[in-house]
Amino acid sequence: LAIGVRRMAARKAVIRKLPAVETLGATSVICTDKTGTLTRNEMTVRHVFTASRSLEVTGSGYAPQGAITEEGGRDDAAALADASAILRCGMLCNDARLAENAGEWTVAGDPMEGALLALGMKAGLDPAHFAGEWPRVDEIPFDAAYRYMATLHRGPGGEHVVFVKGAPEAVLALAGPQDDPERWDVLSGKAARMGERLLGFGMISLPEPRERMRVEDLEGLTMLGLMGLIAPPRDEARQAIAECRSAGIAVKMITGDHGETA
Repeated sequence: LAIGVRRMAARKAVIRKLPAVETLGATSVICTDKTGTLTRNEMTVRHVFTASRSLEVTGSGYAPQGAITEEGGRDDAAALADASAILRCGMLCNDARLAENAGEWTVAGDPMEGALLALGMKAGLDPAHFAGEWPRVDEIPFDAAYRYMATLHRGPGGEHVVFVKGAPEAVLALAGPQDDPERWDVLSGKAARMGERLLGFGMISLPEPRERMRVEDLEGLTMLGLMGLIAPPRDEARQAIAECRSAGIAVKMITGDHGETA
């Protein structure tokens, strides 16, 4: 053990307890979280899919700089107008805040929600103005048990609308048979194969104003579309995993992402 401690110290790894060397030598598998460990904990929207269009998004990080264009170089203005509902949903069903300091944009809150705000700002939308136009009345916070978040808003015309975002399959389950699941399955596979994390978005207009909402109110919502987000890997992750494998240690990544994304 003492010899092992000296060898580790020579490699700039200080062991405070001698049995730790024995434990390290006996390690055969490392199970690691993905977000923030293998990745930089930064999210950026790369694709937006609506019922009839596919849009590409450029830019990186949380800076609201980049373009939103339709795949194939067709009518970008019409595509952006078609995507207005899903952009609104992403900005309102959201608890994050973006701030600029000395030219650097940072997020306060969930990185994924910060990416949704940055996307809306790339389209020329103001999160503060949106929040004022559509005040939040009630919410169902995200829970891993049902894998979605829902917020109830009072619209500019007095209407009450629920916006939902979450795992695509969870949002599609709320939409029911009215939507074409095959299209969304194809798009989900396409984005996931590019390593993108997928989010589904939906909305439903309530028939009458109310101050509280129930889970039952979400059934029969309209599927607005999907977004594919990337979380750039840490530069050092590849080398660290290679070193573990060369030492005979298997590495398992643990994530809630779609299987293809993982």
